[in-house]
Amino acid sequence: MKATISRRILLGVTGGIAAYKSPDLVRRLKEQGAEVQVVMTRNAREFVGALTFQAVSGLPVRSDLWDQSAEAAMGHIELARWADEIIIAPASADFIARLAHGLADDLLSTLCLATRAPISIAPAMNQVMWSNAATQANVALLRQRGVRVLGPGEGEQACGEVGAGRMLEPTDIVKHLLSANSTGPLVGVKAVVTAGPTRERIDPVRFITNRSSGKMGYAVAEALRAAGAEVVLVSGPVALATPTGVTRVNVESADDMLQAVQQHLHGAQLLVATAAVSDYCAAQVAHEKIKKTNASLALQLARTPDILATVGAGPAPPFLVGFAAETDNVERNALAKLENKHLDMIAANQVGDGLAFDKDDNALTVYWAGGKQELCLCSKHALAQQLVGLIAERYHLKRLARPAIVAAVSS
Repeated sequence: MKATISRRILLGVTGGIAAYKSPDLVRRLKEQGAEVQVVMTRNAREFVGALTFQAVSGLPVRSDLWDQSAEAAMGHIELARWADEIIIAPASADFIARLAHGLADDLLSTLCLATRAPISIAPAMNQVMWSNAATQANVALLRQRGVRVLGPGEGEQACGEVGAGRMLEPTDIVKHLLSANSTGPLVGVKAVVTAGPTRERIDPVRFITNRSSGKMGYAVAEALRAAGAEVVLVSGPVALATPTGVTRVNVESADDMLQAVQQHLHGAQLLVATAAVSDYCAAQVAHEKIKKTNASLALQLARTPDILATVGAGPAPPFLVGFAAETDNVERNALAKLENKHLDMIAANQVGDGLAFDKDDNALTVYWAGGKQELCLCSKHALAQQLVGLIAERYHLKRLARPAIVAAVSS
C-alpha cells in the first residue's frame, strides 16, 4: 500500500538557525498532498520571516496566543482540532523542555497540550545541549508519552562544532513521516473500538452502571493505532486520557453507544467491542428525583440493545471481536457468545474476587472457530499488544482465505 502523509499538518517552528530549512519542509509536505498550517514561536520569527511561510504554505502564519480576531472563536482550540498531525521542526532544547513539562505559555505549546493528534519533533541544537542530561531526560519522557523523535542528525553545526544536534533535512523528515504512516500489520484498516461502561438513567441523579474502568479498551485502541490502523474509540464515561492519534467519541447509554458505533462503522473493517455494556435499563426513567418515601422500591428493567449481535446480524459485518467477562464457566459462555453473535473472535477472562476490574494487569483466552490461544497475565498495555497482533493475524487470514476454506472452517 502506498504511504501517505496526513492531510492536515500543523508545522511548529521554534527559535533556531535550522528554521531556515522549514520553508522547504512546507514545500515537501505540500508535494505529498498535505495542507500545512505554520505556527511560529516569537523566537522563530527572529530567524525566518512569517511572510516566507505564508508564501510557500498559502496560509497566514499563526504565532500569537492573544490574537483577538482568532481567539474570539477560541482559535487555538480550533487549530488543535484541525490538525491530523503536529510536527515541530526545528524543535529547540527550550521548546522540548517546555513540551515535556506541560507548559502552555504560547500558542504552539498550548496547541500541543490541547490536541489529540500525533506529535513529532525534529530536534535542532548545539551538540553539547543535545547531549546534556536534562535534554536527554526530556526527550526520553516525550518518547514514553508517544511523541515521535525524528533525528537529530550528525555533522558540522552553525556554531562550528561537530556532533549530533543537526535538524534532519526536510526530505529525510518526510521519509520518516511516510515510513511511520506505512508500517504495521493494520495499515489501511479502519477500526472501531468500544470501551468503558455505559450508564442507564433511573432518574436525573441515579443510574445503572458497572465496574469497568475502560483501561483494557483504551489499551487496545492504542495498540491498534500503533499497528497502523485508523482508530475510532467509542467510550463510555471513564477518567482516562485519549490515546495519541485516536479519535474519541463520548457516549453514555447503550443506545448512545449503538448509534455511535453504527455511524462510525461506515468504511470500517474491524470492530473490537471491549465495552461493558449494561444489559438492562430502567423501563421508565423518572423525570424528577425519586424520593425516599417507602421502605422498598420496585424498579422495572428492560433489555438494552445488544451492539455486537446487531452488527453481526447485518448484511456485511466487519471483522468482529467481542469480549466476555465471566465469573464462572468462562469457556462455555465465551464459545456460546462467539456462535450466537456471529463473531470472528472473542477474548474471555474471569472477573470478580479481585480479578480484572480496577487492575492494571489482566489475562485473556482468545477463541475463534476451531482454535484458541492463552494470553498470560501481564499489564493491560502488553496484553493489548499481544491481542492486536492476534487480531491482525486472524483478520488477514480471513481476507486471504478462499470461500471454500471459509465455509469449511465455519462448518
